[in-house]
Amino acid sequence: MSEPKTRPNQPTLGLQGPVVAWHDPWAKERSDDIMRTGTGIVYPSQEPAPTPGEFVRAMQELGAAFYVHHLIPSLAGQSEMIRDLARAGMRLCLGNEYGNINGPYVEGTNRYDVPDETLAEAARAGILMGALYDEPEHLQINAGQYRKDAFLPHWGATDGLSLAEASDRVASAVERRALAVRRILEAEGLRAESAPLVSEQVFSVLFHVQARGGMAVCPKVMKESFQPLQLATALGAAKQYGRDLWICADLWGPDVGPWFTRTSGFPGHSPEEFASALRMGYLMAPTHLFAENIDCLLRHEGGGRFRRTAFGDAWEEFARRFVPSHPLDWSHRDAEADIAFVHADDSNYGQNARLFGNRSLEAPVETQSVFHVWHLLSRGAIPSHGSCMHIPGYDFPRHRLKKETPIDEFPLENGREWGRGQGVHPLFLPSNNVLVYDETVTEERLGAPRLIVAAGTRLSPGTLDGLRRKANDGALVVIASWLAPEAWRSSGRVGSGRWLATDDFLGDERVREAIEPFLGPPDRWSQRFGDTEVRFAKGDAEGFTLEFEIARLRSR
Repeated sequence: MSEPKTRPNQPTLGLQGPVVAWHDPWAKERSDDIMRTGTGIVYPSQEPAPTPGEFVRAMQELGAAFYVHHLIPSLAGQSEMIRDLARAGMRLCLGNEYGNINGPYVEGTNRYDVPDETLAEAARAGILMGALYDEPEHLQINAGQYRKDAFLPHWGATDGLSLAEASDRVASAVERRALAVRRILEAEGLRAESAPLVSEQVFSVLFHVQARGGMAVCPKVMKESFQPLQLATALGAAKQYGRDLWICADLWGPDVGPWFTRTSGFPGHSPEEFASALRMGYLMAPTHLFAENIDCLLRHEGGGRFRRTAFGDAWEEFARRFVPSHPLDWSHRDAEADIAFVHADDSNYGQNARLFGNRSLEAPVETQSVFHVWHLLSRGAIPSHGSCMHIPGYDFPRHRLKKETPIDEFPLENGREWGRGQGVHPLFLPSNNVLVYDETVTEERLGAPRLIVAAGTRLSPGTLDGLRRKANDGALVVIASWLAPEAWRSSGRVGSGRWLATDDFLGDERVREAIEPFLGPPDRWSQRFGDTEVRFAKGDAEGFTLEFEIARLRSR
């Protein structure tokens, strides 16, 4: 089956390999030697494994142009996999998740690096398009997630460092690895940009730090994240540092319902939510978009006979019909802010501890001002104590399913339903053209936002001066008073704009009154790309699905 023709701004579509449905088609039984999910459980494969050829054909029939392969650390079947993909004309992104879970580890870390020779082999075959790091921000902060013998953060230890020093250490470690991979590519005669390190993230922290070090930005959508916050942060990091934007539509999640279910939380989103999330991700105009994982899309009945699930139907409709009928004439690099949110990327998602993996530094209370601002920008829809659902106040239905259902009863053809209204993860939250930049953003990169909010722990002197000039040129700048010098802690008119310094974003009524005209309608989430504005609204009463429209704006 021929692949859809790629347009200049059309994302390349891909699929991530199986983790519970069947064995890796190349490693076969060696798949059972390792843990293939981050759940702490070794899942037996649920269906017979297809042959490599059958598996590749199934992906191509779904419209996938590349394969995300988390390689087994023993490298079982690796060379054969590269050969088969090259013959089929599919590209390859090599991932490190299985190594992160099982080892071996880079000395002094909990990180597995795809071996240099494996990267070189795929590069020589002409199919390598990226080296994906699975949830590196999570494993930097929560370093004991998989490796239990010591607390060894992903990009290196930060105990005893200040937040700024820890940020620099992480960025420098990323830069060293990015440089090593760049040299591998150049030795094979390839452009360094042809296969970047990709930071695939569940939490909306460290996007900027790792982008500064050289990584392409890859937010997970759906999962347990707040979509406008996750995407505004990722878009801002990609724009500020000139990186590619990848998007992972991750089907692991919190909810349970009457849909095909491989195991607790997988899928943790409905087929309808998945369909909306694919469109949502596509309209952000990333360079690449893929689904995690193919297990949820297909059932293998043996002999190369695959049956699509409702999730597979949603993906097929997206790849084969929606994408060709909705060409993009904008790119994620065109993203522009009407509201620019500037704050240091200090890795606090609501855990209020172990920032950058630092166990010796108490989390400054100022880091929580980031949550307070998002609470205001979302009209109270995003909680004021965290930037994802891994915070107090959320009870995931998947936990009940795990408790009540033995492993050998999975998969569940029709899932479980305990009554309507129990889902916790809507896609829709209001937001009005927000982009997030870090504490070093330049005045030029900020663009021409009408509202700028500065919070967090610190700003660079150049960024602070740039914010003052933006106010002088007509913007409203709302800034945490602790970030401003004494002379700038008074509020009022500045040139043709306004400067508002506050000690308390949530408690200061001046802040609420001042930002109200900039927040947009409460029933809309919008993201602007140049003169194109993508607008989302609830597709159902709770916002688990989305409706969208594309608005062409007059030149600003």
